[in-house]
Parts: sequence; structure tokens; C-alpha cells
Amino acid sequence: MTFKNRMETKYRKILMNYLDNQSEQVLYQGQKFSRKLIEHQITPEEMISLHRSILLEIEPDLKESILHSFDVLLEIMMGYGLAYREHQSLRDQQIELKNEMEVAANMQRTLLGTKIPSKEHLDIGAISVPAKKMNGDYFHFIEDEENRLGVAIADIIGKGIPAALCMSMIKYAMDSLTDIHHQPSQLLEDLNRVVEQNVDPSMFITMFYGMYDPNEHQFHYASAGHEPGFFYDADLNKFLDLEAKGLLLGVNKKTKYQGYSKKLNIGDMIILLSDGVTECRTDEGFIEREAIISYIRKNIHLSAKDIVNNVYKDLERLQAFQLRDDFTLIIIKRVK
Repeated sequence: MTFKNRMETKYRKILMNYLDNQSEQVLYQGQKFSRKLIEHQITPEEMISLHRSILLEIEPDLKESILHSFDVLLEIMMGYGLAYREHQSLRDQQIELKNEMEVAANMQRTLLGTKIPSKEHLDIGAISVPAKKMNGDYFHFIEDEENRLGVAIADIIGKGIPAALCMSMIKYAMDSLTDIHHQPSQLLEDLNRVVEQNVDPSMFITMFYGMYDPNEHQFHYASAGHEPGFFYDADLNKFLDLEAKGLLLGVNKKTKYQGYSKKLNIGDMIILLSDGVTECRTDEGFIEREAIISYIRKNIHLSAKDIVNNVYKDLERLQAFQLRDDFTLIIIKRVK
């Protein structure tokens, strides 16, 4: 017996039982039965036709006007059935896309995963939280044979799977370029040529790259249009903007980048961030950079890891737990 035959028998039984005693329990059976109909893609118009035929079996002399009313209902439900099937098709596509995005997000975390290094002279904390499945922000730590520490933070202007693929290319390009260049400005120039040649013209990347030299305690850095970070001067107990000028990656392959440097004394901090931090929005608008400083200062006695985590929680709470953009915050503090 096919499902359709079983369905007709089951529905006849439910309808007859309900007409006999109008039991709530029978109606509940009907609700469960409807799920089976959906699973087997039985259309609403099929059920109306079945209902009409069963009524005629029960009441052969049913008024003609009532029978005609089923014709109206049938026409209405045919349109509804088409819309419902289209909805189901879109729902299936949405589930498939969601599954693909989940796979892509897992691949992104694997491909772009970076280990936060443990350094004798430094306390390092980093957090990166995507606003959606795919993260448009990227950060990466690199250590070389001379114990220098490189740190990159980037923001892809363009989201989703194309941005994730673009970030993967940048990461592996960086891993090869850092073996050649130790100056951040030179690395950005070579990386800019890679991006300009291989990335869609509609997609741009902002990036900050810094290199800490533990022998001189100097932090050398350059920026490709990235959000300015902060430098905390422990002696002055003052936060300064970590200004650096430079054109976004991928705009012009001949772009030159300027190098900068900061001496890190004990207690000094380098704070790097994405625009998802500075563009946190409340009902009153974007928060000021001074507000970010105040959240960092409130936690400044803690470890770098605790500072970035607490600042994230504070800003998440400020936005009613609704991130509007990807959030990345890195703190590098000299402790020896």
C-alpha cells in the first residue's frame, strides 16, 4: 500500500471519529498527521479534494451549494500550495547554504588560525569575534629565527566566502614574504602587489603590520589604510594614537609605504584594533575613541588577555549584545 493510500485511510478515520464526538484528542491526532503530509509533500488541494469526496460518501445528498463552496476553496488553496512549495524550495536552499557557510566558517578558522605566542618580554592578548558566520577581520602572529615577533591585523572590505578566500591568500603570502623582509613597509609593498594582481578590483584590504625587535625593544610598523591603534606610554600614563599613513592594499601596485617605529619601555602597550571596535554603535551613535581608552584604562591592571576579553564584553553589552561589525582587539605589553 502506497503512502497516499494509507494517508486516505488515515484521514477518513480521523474525520469520521471527529464527526462522531468532536474530541480534542482527535484534533491533536490531526495535527500530528499534518506533519506526515508535509514530509511526503501532499498538497493542500489534494487534501481538500479528499475531504470533499469523503463528505460525499457520508452525505450523498449534501447541498449543492456546499459542494460548490469547495470549488472556491480548492482554487484558493491551489495558489497557496504553489506558494508553499516555492517556500519549501527556498527553505531547502537556505538550509543548504547555511550548511555550506558552516563548513566554510570551520575551514576559515582552520586555515586562518594563529597561535598567540608566549614571549619572555611581552604579555599578549587577542580576541576576534565575527558579527556573522564568516569573519571579515584577520590577525596573525609570526616569529622569525632572530626571535622577532610580527603581528598583522587586516580588515577585508567585502564579506563572506570571497573575503575568507582572500584572507587565506594573504596569510600564506605573508608567511613567505616575512622570510625575505623584516621591515613592515617593505612587506606591505610586496603584499600590495600580490593583492592587486590576484584580488577582484571591488575588494580592498586595510592592514597594519608591526615587527617587535626584542634586542632593541623597538616596535617597527606600517599601515595600509588600517584603523589607527593606540600606544600607551606607561611613564606618562597616557594613550596616544598610533598614527601611520598608507593606501589600502590592492588599489595601486606601485604604492610605497612609510615605516614608523616606537620604543617600548616596561609597561608600555601597543593596542591594535579593527573598525568594528571604533564603530560600536549605541542609540546615541558611534562611541568615541576616548570611550575605548576608558574601557582599556579600567582594566589596565589586568593581563593583556583579560583586558581584551573585558573590553569586548563591555562593548558588546553597550550594543545590547548585537555586534554590527567584526570585532578584533590585540594588546601587546612589554613586561620585562
